[in-house]
Amino acid sequence: MSVKGKITFIGPGVMAEAMIAGIIRHEVALPEQIVASGTRPNHMRDLEQRYSIDATIENIDAVKDADVVVLSVKPQHLKTILPELCGQIKPSALVLSIIAGATLDKICRQLEHRNVIRSMPNTPAQIGEGITVWTAAPKVSEDQKEIAQKILSALGEEIYLDEEYYLDMATALSGTGPAYVFLFMEAMVDAGVHLGFPRRIAEKLVAKTVRGSVDYYQQDENPVHLARLRNQVTSPGGTSAAALYYLEKAGFRTAISRAIWAAYERSQALGKGSDTQAPNDA
Repeated sequence: MSVKGKITFIGPGVMAEAMIAGIIRHEVALPEQIVASGTRPNHMRDLEQRYSIDATIENIDAVKDADVVVLSVKPQHLKTILPELCGQIKPSALVLSIIAGATLDKICRQLEHRNVIRSMPNTPAQIGEGITVWTAAPKVSEDQKEIAQKILSALGEEIYLDEEYYLDMATALSGTGPAYVFLFMEAMVDAGVHLGFPRRIAEKLVAKTVRGSVDYYQQDENPVHLARLRNQVTSPGGTSAAALYYLEKAGFRTAISRAIWAAYERSQALGKGSDTQAPNDA
């Protein structure tokens, strides 16, 4: 099913551009159906040329007659965007938010609009390998949910959940998750360089190890518990046992758990209207 009508992106950043590319690549919509609105004229011209879409710096013009409006600005900009667009979006349009922490209630109230979906994609969406968790306001129709599912599927996999509170959890776990993985990989690469590897070789070894480990875990439809896989590569008195002992002693699990909890609390704070810029707005 292709999405009919006009799709407008408010805030064409990295994730919005990934959505635009995915929508066109998977033929969810044609380029001429898509409009992007942002504050940087040069960037808007670049998007026009790259994807053959329409682009503007006027948000109100962009949402006029739009059938789907994607809110993709940074969380700290929402306080100016929502009042600006209040009453400007046609009542039958679907509003799809990918903004970390922005609750359905906040968007519905400040836009005076009832057809709102909240979602949380992640960085791998840029290559079609993302995972997106989403939920919908009570007034969103089944047809509109199907449209949202089609758009979000262009980014990778999607998971619909009835309860909105899962979105802050998803923001902390999968939305922000790539940052944890990249930091872990960076630390491994630096350790490899410290051991004596050239950086390019260390990077290749780490990247293939991480990718291969994930593929190995997902080779079956019902993957085994991660602890079982870890035990398979941990021989008594061996190198893995020595390394894992040190990680456990250094509080590796606790650090990861606390980091994810901190991201979760930050997502909740954004939803309550904190104006402080997040260290990561996923």
